[in-house]
Amino acid sequence: MGRFDGKTVLVTGGNRNTGLDIVEKFVREGARVFMCGSSAASTASGAAMLKERGVAGVLAQPCDISDISQVTALFDTVEREAGRLDILVNNAADQGLGQGGPLEMDPSGMLSVFRVNVLGGFQVTQTACRRFFMRQPERGVVVFLSSNTAMRAIRNRTAYCASKGAINSMVRSLALDLGPLGIRVNCCAPGYIYTERWESLPPEKAARRRLNCPLRREAKGADIANVVAFLASSDSANMTGEIVTCDAGCSCQHMPEDVDV
Repeated sequence: MGRFDGKTVLVTGGNRNTGLDIVEKFVREGARVFMCGSSAASTASGAAMLKERGVAGVLAQPCDISDISQVTALFDTVEREAGRLDILVNNAADQGLGQGGPLEMDPSGMLSVFRVNVLGGFQVTQTACRRFFMRQPERGVVVFLSSNTAMRAIRNRTAYCASKGAINSMVRSLALDLGPLGIRVNCCAPGYIYTERWESLPPEKAARRRLNCPLRREAKGADIANVVAFLASSDSANMTGEIVTCDAGCSCQHMPEDVDV
């Protein structure tokens, strides 16, 4: 018997990288899972990759979560196909890549990242609460994906870092307001995660990155999925408003050992 037997889960950004591992984790543990990507092409690609992994029964629908009309259409599908929602995983994100430093970036780039990462996450959460969680005797659970860069910034990613800091604050605020209503809201904050971007790194650069990690390895998507599943399960029933960091110890050190002099 799986931890999520009989549960319905929605994973935004479930179409690639860590999102695929989160979707697979919930399916393997018995849940019925809905997932979305930001476009029809990316969503179809993610659905195909899940099938290649032998992950069946996932309902995939495109949804740009910054567009409330698309969010509404996604929840219409969940209501029609499942009639309930138990767990929401806010994983979709705009990485804010290629914007340059704070003196070069176009201010509109800040807004585009915040529309997805902050406004989008809020819209999906609000809709889940209004349409499902508040109408069900057993309320729902929300898990956001943030980043350790909300606490320790990386260079030339101002919009991304700021948006992740906003997510952390929003998680605490939502937890405070929704907790008395029986809805838990928590967050997983990863550090380095092995994705397709690592495959293009020179070996020496990948090795130097790993030196930043006391555990000497970046996370796999499955590592993050395990934390998300814990926060979504009854194992964390007395937790809300928490930011759980999963970054191989990066955040516990002052500086990596090769510069800690």
